[in-house]
Amino acid sequence: MQKSITLNRVVFHSCRKILSSWVKTTVRNNSADSLKIDASKPTCYVFRHRSLSDLLILENECIKAGLPRPHSVISHNNEGEYAFFYLGQQEGFIFQRERPGVSRTLEKLLERVEKNDIDDVQIIPVSVFWGRTPDKEQSALKLLFDWNFSLGGRFRKFLATLLHGRNTLVHFSPALSLRKLTDEGYDHQRTLRKIGRVLRVHFRQLSTSIIGPDLSHRRTLVNGLINSPHLQRAIAEEAKSKNITREEAEYAAKTYADEIASDFSFSAIRFLDIVLTWFWNKLYNGVSIHNIEPVKELAKTHTIIYVPCHRSHIDYLLLSYVLYYQGLTPPHIAAGINLNMPFVGKILRKSGAFFMRRTFKGNPLYSSVFHEYMYTLASRGFPMEYFIEGGRSRTGRTLSPKTGMLSISLRSYLRDNRRPVSFVPVYIGYEKLLEVGTYLGELRGKTKKKESPLDIFRTLAALNDNFGKAWVNFGNPIHLDKFLDQAVPHWRQANPDDLKPAWLKGATDELARKIVSRINSAATINPVNLVAMALLSTPRHALGEQELLLQLDTYTSLLRRMPYSNKTVITDLKPAAMIAYVEKLRLITRQSDSLGDIFRMNDKTAVQMTYYRNNVLHIFAIPSLISCLFVNNNRMSRKEVLRICSILYPYLSSELFIEWRPRAFLKVVSQSLNAMVDSGLIVRDGTARYVKPDTASTASIQLSVFSRAIIQTLERFYMTISILISHGNGTIEQGALENRARDLAQRLSIIHGLNAPEFFDKSLFKGFIEALRKEKMIEIAQNNAITFDHQVIQAAEEAFKVLGSEIRHSIEQPTMSGAISAEQAPH
Repeated sequence: MQKSITLNRVVFHSCRKILSSWVKTTVRNNSADSLKIDASKPTCYVFRHRSLSDLLILENECIKAGLPRPHSVISHNNEGEYAFFYLGQQEGFIFQRERPGVSRTLEKLLERVEKNDIDDVQIIPVSVFWGRTPDKEQSALKLLFDWNFSLGGRFRKFLATLLHGRNTLVHFSPALSLRKLTDEGYDHQRTLRKIGRVLRVHFRQLSTSIIGPDLSHRRTLVNGLINSPHLQRAIAEEAKSKNITREEAEYAAKTYADEIASDFSFSAIRFLDIVLTWFWNKLYNGVSIHNIEPVKELAKTHTIIYVPCHRSHIDYLLLSYVLYYQGLTPPHIAAGINLNMPFVGKILRKSGAFFMRRTFKGNPLYSSVFHEYMYTLASRGFPMEYFIEGGRSRTGRTLSPKTGMLSISLRSYLRDNRRPVSFVPVYIGYEKLLEVGTYLGELRGKTKKKESPLDIFRTLAALNDNFGKAWVNFGNPIHLDKFLDQAVPHWRQANPDDLKPAWLKGATDELARKIVSRINSAATINPVNLVAMALLSTPRHALGEQELLLQLDTYTSLLRRMPYSNKTVITDLKPAAMIAYVEKLRLITRQSDSLGDIFRMNDKTAVQMTYYRNNVLHIFAIPSLISCLFVNNNRMSRKEVLRICSILYPYLSSELFIEWRPRAFLKVVSQSLNAMVDSGLIVRDGTARYVKPDTASTASIQLSVFSRAIIQTLERFYMTISILISHGNGTIEQGALENRARDLAQRLSIIHGLNAPEFFDKSLFKGFIEALRKEKMIEIAQNNAITFDHQVIQAAEEAFKVLGSEIRHSIEQPTMSGAISAEQAPH
């Protein structure tokens, strides 16, 4: 007997070494800490299906990680019982059928725990994914090699090992306590059935999160769309409205479906995995990923819609790469039809992209096809991705959300809400962006350049440059059912055939705002952001080394004392290392003299650095606003600070998408005041009032630098209401106000040397006007004329207190001729 066991072990380990010479694995969650293993308790591994190759791979990975080995006896009292078992058993040699059953090993372990022969056993589920390729629905090959009645399950596994062995994912799941399962008081057989059920659900959910649902062949999917009842009605309406035959309308619908639908291919994903691994490590110094673990858990039970901010064209590829690399299913991605270029469009479509036109207006059939396609993806549980901002941000700020795709998602959920849906906000940040020069040109008025396949070669030409890191951070998810329960309590009673209920627009707008706010809450603050923030807040974009070190240290200490949110991530580099890092990226230059080093930016770099500063401007909004108050006022009480901040907050929030509600915001202001006092930026005197530091002190200089972060936002707000007041009540239209404000901003940028084209971005003024309307401080008549009351005058007076005299004069001078006083304002 002993010779037989020894021989088996020799054969087993020989096979393990042979297999490991071919198989290349990626392993997830294989540390003792992450598995929550107690070394004093026996450990047993469980697989979903019987597979020798899976066991050989597991043995190899356990040896590497120093974990208990599966091909060893589970305890001295269980001689011959190895530390693994299978949930399912295969019957037959050539034609195999899976038989759900109870493992003898599990049964013995449970008996011993129930009899208290051993205290506990740790059960670790292990999944091995050979190639991670999703199954194809209606596939003849799948029917031939189906697990339930397969021609040689062993032959199928041999093919999988041969074809996909170089891309194998091994996933360990946290240990389950057998003792906890037995302590629930069920009898032996019922406990066994429960353990089996728990494990089967776990394996199914994990497989769905990593591989995704079965894919339809693209032709099958398109035909399914065309034959759906909703689309058949749309086809009939198209034929009637355009006076064409039903066949012609159906052909048009099929053409639209072919134009839209993705053609997800595992081969393309593997190709991009290889190419992009090289690309990120060649162009960037890798990718920094944060807060991915909660998403992995969520993916097991929810359909996920990823909603990232949009900085660059490579965002499409970056997020899919990160998800695939982390063992999650790459999403189907909504891409603009402009990216459906020769060669590039083919790769994107094979990688999961589906294409959409910029507008659906005037084409109800196309709209119906697109809606039905989105519904099909959502109802089948495919993860999706679309950019809530619509287009790429040219300023570095998060843009106002576009609600079209969001509305379609909500309508799909109303039709079928059996599977829960969650929106996952994603912040994507770059230390150096490929397109930043192009963006600044467009802000100055240059025509947007059309995308071209030649852009690939232009990108490759930049590979010798140093672009730093890319950062990806996952924010707090928004569960759609919970959101609707709060926003529209009666939504579950909605008629599924009513595709556009009256409350839909309001709920969509609220959800959109929540998403972009949570994207900002997941911001990553890298060294480039902080150095840009410091140097752009100085008149000549230069600071001495000691002053810059001190400013960076103050930034980081305040951020760590007062984190913006529980998802915000900040670089762990020390100030000196930050400066060296940004200098290496050639974004700042060092100038030395007998008094020490000065760090500065030239005019061109300074303009580009505004983009990186704007990425995190919302993080510094409150400390900067408080600093503005004390730069321009010697002494203030806490009550005054809170009052002025609460008046200005809605307009800061409208531009920067800050998530706090009014009551939470006031608490943040109070905490920020305390933190700034602790840092020495503000002094608290004996009368419980706050005083700005001595003008000649270092703290006063730091406070001045802090104040300039948000000053341009406040200037834009003051310009908007000053022009509005100067024209009088009901005499200027919204479009004219936007244009006048933009012209005034351009004028100020010339007078004060503000070399920042985003300062006079027209969309920012439009956002302020919308915020004034939402706060009920103005009304827009049917002829677009704006009426206002005395609250606008009061808001102007409060804004007056946070601006310096020079900038106030520059704003007021061009508008004085039509100015009216508070007494003249309508009440």
